Amino acid sequence: MLSCFTSSGDTKRYTIGVDEAGRGPLAGPVVAGAVVLCKPRPAGLDDSKKLSANRRSELEERIKRRCHWAVGVVEVDEIDRLNIFGATMLAMTRAVQALCETMGEEPGEVLVDGNMTPAGRRDEWRWNARAIVGGDAIEPCISAASIIAKEHRDRMMRDLAAQHPYYGWERNAGYGTPEHLAALRQHGPTLHHRRSFAPVAQLQLLI
Repeated sequence: MLSCFTSSGDTKRYTIGVDEAGRGPLAGPVVAGAVVLCKPRPAGLDDSKKLSANRRSELEERIKRRCHWAVGVVEVDEIDRLNIFGATMLAMTRAVQALCETMGEEPGEVLVDGNMTPAGRRDEWRWNARAIVGGDAIEPCISAASIIAKEHRDRMMRDLAAQHPYYGWERNAGYGTPEHLAALRQHGPTLHHRRSFAPVAQLQLLI
């Protein structure tokens, strides 16, 4: 029998792992993943950046099939309005909100990768949260969330690449690679570029 709950005092409450993908790119959304691992958890979980593309895809399928998960997406216009830190906090909040709605019960704790959580930074955040530096490599539920977030965002960027083929987003996921920067200089920014990020903002001053 699969179990998705951990003991917390006299009641059984579940733990959510949260991580994000897409803080650094010049284009595309920031995406947060939220996961409740079921037992036995999928084997081989690790920081998504340390896994091959094939391995991430395999683990994503297992996580989605066996565990509870959700994503939160914050698009470029909100990133430019809030700044990337605020947008990341919002994406995490949306992911946890969506997962709680699916679970139908509040978690005992939310484990967040990094050194800060949305607690006190988003009015909607109402859960007990703990930040764990390097959590995507040491906490399996955060590792799973990192995989969900990265795979979801990479798919979004591949879809956008089909609409805007010059920038190589299917390869660089919106990061500022030489290929991407060269295309920006030649073709200019799209609606999916982050105007608040320096390379895009500086380019706009020259146009």
